[in-house]
Amino acid sequence: MTKPLPTDSVGIVQPKRHRFTEPLTLASGQTLEEYELVYETYGELNAAASNAILICHALSGHHHAAGFHSNDEKKPGWWDNYIGPGKPIDTSRFFVVSLNNLGGCHGSTGPTSINPKTGEVWGADFPRLRVRDWVHSQAKLADVLGIECWAAVIGGSLGGMQAMRWSLEYPNRLRHCVVIASAMKLSAQNIAFNETARQAITSDPDFKDGHYLKHNTYPKQGLAVARMIGHITYLSGDGMGEKFGRELKSGNFELGNEELVEFQIESYLKYQGEQFSGTFDANTYILMTRALDYFDLSREYENDPAKAFAEARCKYLVISFSSDWRFSPERSREIADALIAAQKPVVYAEIESSHGHDAFLVPNERYQQVFSRYLKRIEV
Repeated sequence: MTKPLPTDSVGIVQPKRHRFTEPLTLASGQTLEEYELVYETYGELNAAASNAILICHALSGHHHAAGFHSNDEKKPGWWDNYIGPGKPIDTSRFFVVSLNNLGGCHGSTGPTSINPKTGEVWGADFPRLRVRDWVHSQAKLADVLGIECWAAVIGGSLGGMQAMRWSLEYPNRLRHCVVIASAMKLSAQNIAFNETARQAITSDPDFKDGHYLKHNTYPKQGLAVARMIGHITYLSGDGMGEKFGRELKSGNFELGNEELVEFQIESYLKYQGEQFSGTFDANTYILMTRALDYFDLSREYENDPAKAFAEARCKYLVISFSSDWRFSPERSREIADALIAAQKPVVYAEIESSHGHDAFLVPNERYQQVFSRYLKRIEV
């Protein structure tokens, strides 16, 4: 018997696809002559096209943000806790668009796609991307959907960087910008974690200089380790301690049997790495982490964040989480301070949570209240 879907779910959704035949010039100077974007929509676009919200995904995200692809799907979209009827991003009011970014590996044109000039898989030859490239391609999708101005552009982590870039590149095309657990640029420590993860991938013998698909290989072990490294940084020490402590998955500490010991946290990380490496592309992981590293909102504005935001026209909501050390509250306060210095309207909230960087994905009453009350103020 088919299990009924939750009443606050957007229900069964189907991905959509659009092929763009107009060339897209990238920040690198290279050009994509044509490309595809896969996306999903939830809710209904009103007659004035004034109630549209864009969801920008983070490193490992994709277009499936809410709802189910079938009644048999066990887990809903990655942000289902916050998108749906009566939820903070209320689909009874808003028309929500969530896409898989260019360079992704869930249907949009990326390293696993065919290079039309060679007839072979792009692989490592796929152009490097910047956050602004994603924003420009998203603007092209907005044109296709008949959306001249977003009610809000929302993103967490890398998605928050996209939301901020939207407010600089297209100041007249969004009314609100919601930046969650993000930063104006990565710290040296963050870049170091990303490089360590990339080294895990590229040192795998099956990586083949990024052309593994041509060789019928795949750097599964390297990608699994990269995910394990990343996942550790998304959690907090207290959160890991509360969830796993020093509990054992197997074995015991009797003398002579130590090699049989496996901690619960070890088993958990191995599982996460195994699952991720079976669904994500290694070249996409490298591409996405480099885009994170290269992002610096104020670089082109004399390294003055206030000057970067000077031409922005929207209102901002900035949210951070107390235990997030990957994108710490200090980084979000820097965003809020820059907006205040630029005399822009901003609401800032720091949410107590033990979930680390992953806190923006999981249920939290105060987070839901802050998020929901802000979005309810948006006129549509």
